[in-house]
Amino acid sequence: MDTILNPLYYAVSWIIVQFHSFFSLIFNKDSGAAWGLSIVSLVVLIRICLIPLFVKQIKATRNMQALQPKMKAIQERYKSDKQRQSEEMMKLYKESGTNPLSSCLPILAQSPFFIALYQVLNKIAGGHEVGVLDQGLVDSARRAHIFGAPIASKFMDSASKVESLGSTLTDVRVVTVIMIVLMSLSQFYTQRQLMTKNVDLTVKTPFMQQQKMLMYVFPIMFAVFGINFPVGVLVYWLTTNVWTLGQQMFVIRRNPTPGSLAYTQRQERLRAKGKLKEDPAEVEARKAVEAARAARQQPKRQTKAKRQVAGTAQPVAGTKKTSLEKDRDDQPGDAKSKQGGTSRSAKSGQRKGGPQRPKHPSKK
Repeated sequence: MDTILNPLYYAVSWIIVQFHSFFSLIFNKDSGAAWGLSIVSLVVLIRICLIPLFVKQIKATRNMQALQPKMKAIQERYKSDKQRQSEEMMKLYKESGTNPLSSCLPILAQSPFFIALYQVLNKIAGGHEVGVLDQGLVDSARRAHIFGAPIASKFMDSASKVESLGSTLTDVRVVTVIMIVLMSLSQFYTQRQLMTKNVDLTVKTPFMQQQKMLMYVFPIMFAVFGINFPVGVLVYWLTTNVWTLGQQMFVIRRNPTPGSLAYTQRQERLRAKGKLKEDPAEVEARKAVEAARAARQQPKRQTKAKRQVAGTAQPVAGTKKTSLEKDRDDQPGDAKSKQGGTSRSAKSGQRKGGPQRPKHPSKK
């Protein structure tokens, strides 16, 4: 494997040495700042070169989202014929000009550099020359510490190996754990931002479920594999995650996916600045809706006592009382009670003295 990657070893080590020569003019050449910033600069240079691939990735991701309903229809239609299903899928990709692998291009393109940097740092940890790094530069890099942890040390290194690099096991593990956590959180937030802001939530597709799964799988993978990465590789991967997050925020703000939350927010910003050209009918309809919403009056809150008073029986406006009700209302309280009693007794007497039911013949 070293034979295959040897050209990359030279390329990565040469870039690091050039940046190290520049930062040595500002910092101590054996310091972690000089070597750490050299690794960060390596990441920035690689990611700038990958910007065209990133643009292709964005376009491919959007095309895949747009094709998901058609892909689902093909799967349902030819679910019993896998060969025909594959043919129809390839035909759909060809007609739309979409390459499913385009969304993975940035990761695939920087993977060789990542592997090369990993091997270079491993050889530095062992004190071996690699690429254009001679023994003097290797010793200088071995002595470089980032927050107390050598750039060639790992979380799983033994105490004796860490001591040989001029540090303690506690310092190395504290620094590596913090960097692994930051690396996992940045990856999670990047994927979550993509799912919550730059996806059309009105269309439910399997692609969304895959992205949601990756939102949790990638951070776990970084946490598991991160304990075997040297500190220098953790610096590399944390830097590339931060770059990806910032780059994605820029793209989502300036060129969001139609139908997504970010797209709605962008339309509102353009509308507020007067840069959005809209149909006059749509503008009038939106203003009418907003005016109706503003004119709508909410009922006032009442206390419990007021609600009870309002709930008592009130004479309905516009109805007239009968003459009997008026006479009863005009009488004093005693008369009312007597009249009420008389009427009740009259009613009861009517029931008692009124026509009786005929007795059954058997009871005569």
